[in-house]
Amino acid sequence: MTDDRAQGSLSIAVDAGGTFTDIVLVDRDSGRRWQAKVPSTPADRSQAFADGIAQILAQAGRAAAQVTHVLHGTTVATNAILEHKGTQAGLLTTQGLRHVLEIGRHDIPRHENLYAWVKPRRPIPPEHVLEARERLAADGSVVTPLEEDDVRAAAAEFRRLGVQAVAVCFLHAYADPRHEQRAGAILAEALPGIPITLSTEVLPVFREYERSMATALNAYVMPAVATYVRRVEDRLRDGGISAPLLLMKSSGGVIRGEGAARQPVQTALSGPAAGVVGARAVGLRSGHPRLITLDVGGTSADISLIDGEPRLTSEGRVGDWPLTLPMIDIHTIGAGGGSIARVSPEGALLVGPESAGADPGPVAYGRSGEAPTLTDANLVLGRLPPSLLDGSIRLDVDAAARAIETRIAKPLGLSLQDAARGIVAVADNAMAGAIRVVSVQRGHDPQDFALFPFGGAGPLQAGAIARLLGMTRILVPARPGVLSAEGLLAAPLRNEFARTVMLRAPVTDVAPLASAFGALDAEAASWLVAEAVPEGAREIRWRVGMRYMHQGFELYVEWPGRVADAAALAAAVERFHAQHEQLYTFAQRDTPVEIVTLEVTALGTLPGPAAEAAPPAGETGHTATALVHLESGPAQVPVWRRDSLGAGAVLRGPGIVVQMDATTWLHEGDVATLDAFGNLVVEVG
Repeated sequence: MTDDRAQGSLSIAVDAGGTFTDIVLVDRDSGRRWQAKVPSTPADRSQAFADGIAQILAQAGRAAAQVTHVLHGTTVATNAILEHKGTQAGLLTTQGLRHVLEIGRHDIPRHENLYAWVKPRRPIPPEHVLEARERLAADGSVVTPLEEDDVRAAAAEFRRLGVQAVAVCFLHAYADPRHEQRAGAILAEALPGIPITLSTEVLPVFREYERSMATALNAYVMPAVATYVRRVEDRLRDGGISAPLLLMKSSGGVIRGEGAARQPVQTALSGPAAGVVGARAVGLRSGHPRLITLDVGGTSADISLIDGEPRLTSEGRVGDWPLTLPMIDIHTIGAGGGSIARVSPEGALLVGPESAGADPGPVAYGRSGEAPTLTDANLVLGRLPPSLLDGSIRLDVDAAARAIETRIAKPLGLSLQDAARGIVAVADNAMAGAIRVVSVQRGHDPQDFALFPFGGAGPLQAGAIARLLGMTRILVPARPGVLSAEGLLAAPLRNEFARTVMLRAPVTDVAPLASAFGALDAEAASWLVAEAVPEGAREIRWRVGMRYMHQGFELYVEWPGRVADAAALAAAVERFHAQHEQLYTFAQRDTPVEIVTLEVTALGTLPGPAAEAAPPAGETGHTATALVHLESGPAQVPVWRRDSLGAGAVLRGPGIVVQMDATTWLHEGDVATLDAFGNLVVEVG
């Protein structure tokens, strides 16, 4: 990030989803925005990226040379992990640890059958895991020197196996990386062109299984992400854009394309994280710092809690596998607009997690889909308009009704409208349950937060979900369907540096703590300099993972300031007690506290766009009416165009608010007011 770029005028944000790729173009000086949606291109996702940028520049009448920032949220790493479509990779580990991935943890995931659960296939099979003689003690002292001939023999075997990437994870390497670094150098020389991943570069903390899995996943997705980043950068150059490519990380910041290509596993929750960052920015600007976000797309619903800041977790999962990198705490369920409704053999109505996806999509899309979906149910109830994306997608109401009648209503002995209401209710309850996971199970009352729905389907479902949870306020952003793209514009440059120190309780000597924090702080400061972040835009934060003596897990708390002295340690310990009490209802202040892992975060603030104010209120009369099937019976309700409303406009439900990227359904009793920034603030009736 350089000063001359900061003086440029245009930023482009591209969020690539499974169905659509969303693009937002912003003039940072005036705050003016343009938005577009183009169909995603699964065969080559960089094509939709390029098509969308070309379309929005033409729409705005701007030149490619005016673009100074390109920010991107991508699902390439996510999809490779979820669909088990990564590369053929190998793992080199310490002798005796060959089965670390296979053994894993001896626990069974919640909600799984104790007797029927089958351990998921690992990203690197046992026959691709090789060993080298070497060993470090937990304090980093050498027990067995590295046998370099073992590494060379492993390289020859990897070559014979045809692996396309190699991960290296040695026992206790976080305490001293030199064995891993030497092994990596030997492998790079023996296997030219094969990317090498070291655990000390990905996750230099203790717990061998989690560190091995993160390293293995990084190698597993590296070729696909590196290829994609290269294609996107080529398309930018071909389109006349010389601005750097910045990709969203799971922790809510962005890194340059080359950094994402080296550590692609950092982008595993790229898209959902961007949405949470965007929600926080909208909430703070409009005076709502406490939010529960509900991002409902075509396939899934992503839920997160923001209490001033999004909650970070180091206990995340992507698909079947743990990923203990810092990431925004997001809970995902298979409930979206494309979720398929069906009747089980036992006669129960089920919705999701199977999805109609982008192709064929809901029955109403007219693309040969036969299974009814949540979108079809909303359309039959009249809550959706007969076309989407300003008329570019026409919806077939009759086809949707026939599918629900045939597959749901008749088997259950229900009317068409009751069957459609049942589909919506099942999906709403699933989303409300997911919200309880990130709120009630974390010690928060949902009623203390505003519900923040976005994504194409979020504002449709929000009113019912708020009622299920007793929430009284909903904040619908100005552009809910492209909020994840807008979130990219609010994200800072970000990188995390961590180290396990394992200071046993009681911690009385702060010198080792100060030394370790100082080393990490220096790394973070050097990274900010290397990224050319202006001095006034730099920020460094400290965090510490702590636990009670004899506990098997840690809680992370913010370290007060950037000084490691006795007073700061005491304040951090008190924060740990308070967080433990909030999460588990008790704190053991008479039990010594251990310090396990230190984490330092480097942040570089990118120049943000000026806030775009809504026009003053004009006439708030509706532009049309629609027949909606309410619980009390059919009724004509008003339909408002979102872009015709000004600040201060007041809308009373029941009614429908339509716009290019989303539809908002206001229930009877809801009162919605358009605030100064174009957000709909809904008081739930």
